[in-house]
Amino acid sequence: MTATLIALQGYEKALGAEHTSTLNTVNNLGNLYKNQGKLGEAEMYERALQGYEKALGPESVATYVPALNTNWGLGSLFHSQGHSAKARIMYSKAPVGYVNVLGHDHPHCQSLRENVSALIPEAENIDKREDSRPLMIEGTAGNGKRHRLFRKFGLR
Repeated sequence: MTATLIALQGYEKALGAEHTSTLNTVNNLGNLYKNQGKLGEAEMYERALQGYEKALGPESVATYVPALNTNWGLGSLFHSQGHSAKARIMYSKAPVGYVNVLGHDHPHCQSLRENVSALIPEAENIDKREDSRPLMIEGTAGNGKRHRLFRKFGLR
């Protein structure tokens, strides 16, 4: 039994399963499992997200950094599993919150932009109908689909 799992059991007993400290540990356990390659067990991220939504409400989750980290982790998990469409959905939930809370130039925002960039070739094949908007927004410079995807996620 890992120290993180022991800590989780202690938090659940002392604070309850839906306390944010408990949920942070659930997220950390998801990180541990993902890093160990135990991708099936890494879906602890989903448990953490559901708990954050129940404990804080959907509006607060959108700007609660630990929940944003969980969205990011779940996106990374889905990408590792080859589920690019699911990864893109999870990655798309985090950028606006990170930018609003941490600022556009924060390292988390920059890393997330890189993760989204890595999905661009895969995303182009997911749903062609989704890209009916023009390649450029009037008055902006950019490099086509990549720039449009960044704008879509609020990451200019």
